[in-house]
Amino acid sequence: MDRFDAIGDSGLRTALLYVVATAEPVSADDAAAALGVHRSVARSRLERLLHAGLVESRFARRSGRTGPGAGRPAKLYAPAPERRPLEFPPRRVAALVGRLLDAIPADRRRDALRRAGVDYGHELATAAGVTRAADRREGLERICAGLRSLGFAAAVERLETDAAALTVAGCPLRPLVCDHPDAAELDRGMWAGLVEHAVRDVDETAVRCEAEGCCEDGRSCRVVLTFAG
Repeated sequence: MDRFDAIGDSGLRTALLYVVATAEPVSADDAAAALGVHRSVARSRLERLLHAGLVESRFARRSGRTGPGAGRPAKLYAPAPERRPLEFPPRRVAALVGRLLDAIPADRRRDALRRAGVDYGHELATAAGVTRAADRREGLERICAGLRSLGFAAAVERLETDAAALTVAGCPLRPLVCDHPDAAELDRGMWAGLVEHAVRDVDETAVRCEAEGCCEDGRSCRVVLTFAG
């Protein structure tokens, strides 16, 4: 089964959306309860998504579980890192954006991309219904939850006084940045705009962003945010 066949099946598509929208890896039991289907049906759907390359799996013991089998490792499913967009027919938007980048004078490109990225970040946050939080962790959690609701798997990995790291299996701009490294400032602006939208009293100019592993196949992006002031 390929990726297009998988998303064309309504049951598989619903299961995939559930996996993407959930912050932690899920089991067949989790999916069965959430989707209202028998465990064997949930497991079958998750396995078909696995074979299509849309999710990945691992075995792990889950803390806090009691009852028969609680000590055995469970098979858990999480969104597979996505470097290329799933689209039909291909629209080659990255190629178009690359030509637009070339049309911006070099001495103005960085600022223009940053501004466009910030605006795009606000647009994403608005589309996801992200509201502003006074607490930085809560704001970042809202960003990740909002992105997951839009189909982009993201989770807070760690938070420190002046920095945070996010794990992002499906970054909105990943395909574009991988094809056109000059567009990286657009991606940095997007994350700054998301943070400005979600965290009270944080201005986008105080947010710096660097991404690790974005253009490596089979690897999630690791987005490192630092906060000035």
